Amino acid sequence: MKILVIGKGGREHALAYACKRSALCDELICAPGNPGMAKIGECVNVKDNDVEGLVALAKERNVDLTIVGPEATLALGVVDALKKEGLKVFGPDKKATQVESSKDFAKKIMAKYNIPTAAYKTFYDLESAWAYVQEQGAPIVIKEDGLKAGKGVTVASTLEQAKEALDIAFAIENNSVVIEECLFGFEFSLICLVHNERVVPLEVAQDHKCVFDGDKGPNTGGMGSYSPVKKITSEIIDEAMNEIMKPMASAMVKEGVPFTGFLYGGLMLTEKGIKTIEFNARFGDPEAEVILPRLESDFIQAILDLMDNKPVELKWTDKVSHGVVLASTNYPASSTKGSLITGVDDVDGLVFHMGTKMTDEGLVTDGGRVLMVVTLEDDLQTAFDHTYKELEKIQCKDLFHRNDIGKKDM
Repeated sequence: MKILVIGKGGREHALAYACKRSALCDELICAPGNPGMAKIGECVNVKDNDVEGLVALAKERNVDLTIVGPEATLALGVVDALKKEGLKVFGPDKKATQVESSKDFAKKIMAKYNIPTAAYKTFYDLESAWAYVQEQGAPIVIKEDGLKAGKGVTVASTLEQAKEALDIAFAIENNSVVIEECLFGFEFSLICLVHNERVVPLEVAQDHKCVFDGDKGPNTGGMGSYSPVKKITSEIIDEAMNEIMKPMASAMVKEGVPFTGFLYGGLMLTEKGIKTIEFNARFGDPEAEVILPRLESDFIQAILDLMDNKPVELKWTDKVSHGVVLASTNYPASSTKGSLITGVDDVDGLVFHMGTKMTDEGLVTDGGRVLMVVTLEDDLQTAFDHTYKELEKIQCKDLFHRNDIGKKDM
């Protein structure tokens, strides 16, 4: 088969890596891809926001299956455009992508179908939003409604922080915010392969959203992750599937917006059971980079079997996968471009490219999150030690990383 992976980040590198390992993959095309993906497939210079160009590429190259990585591309309706041309694609259409592109859309479905989540209200102006926050008090969560690349969420521990978040949100024209009660507990990511009401769970991971050690600082797209998660037992996963993931897929069918693709459940184990923090319409990033290397069965076969309504069998290694993100200095406020990176080829482990570019001088930074180093070992502590040892081999004056990824589960 000819497989097309759309996107250019770490998640897409991990998806391409999983596709390349499939016995069904004869040819791997990445659009636009990145320097890491170029080592395992052919990178074609079509931007991931160029829907017409992506459809033309898939038709011209007779692509058998397209896998879409980024949420922004999904929100543009690339799946609708590919399907219109009779092409097979794994990903939700534009309407179903609203589960991520509109937090209000997702919350309304959860409320209607009694899917456990934080209490919330949606606001369209600063004055009423601020009055509600003062009434509720802190801590409180402020979420901008649209796509925010894993950011746009403020967990405000004081009213001052909440007011600042609201000021920033409503400075954007036609913006709206979802204000939620603050949940406390142990956070984890459960991503499922979904086709209508068929829901197949992948292995659980834990992302680390905050920029600094000890979960301090602003939210980012994710600073590292690991899989599996010891604290999340098979009983907890069963509960999450039966109370949240399966009901959400079923609810979307009932609402006339059936979902096909990777349905991401950002979940929290609280004293009152499992609650939904958010749904995303695509694979998590950096979760993809630690989950997919643990998959021993055929990734492409699983997707095809799911879409053909055949039994899906997944086999996983017992090894623990642990990964740490190297991000640009001052991320998430800003990113760096053109800073030279050395030592990547010396790493004993997997290196996923998130924001890099190849130049005549060599590999350079080209984004906020730049690289992710992943190792697989028999236990989390060994993997933790191995990853951090390998990180030292990568040299760049404009990169930093967290030092405590996975500590909460040790």
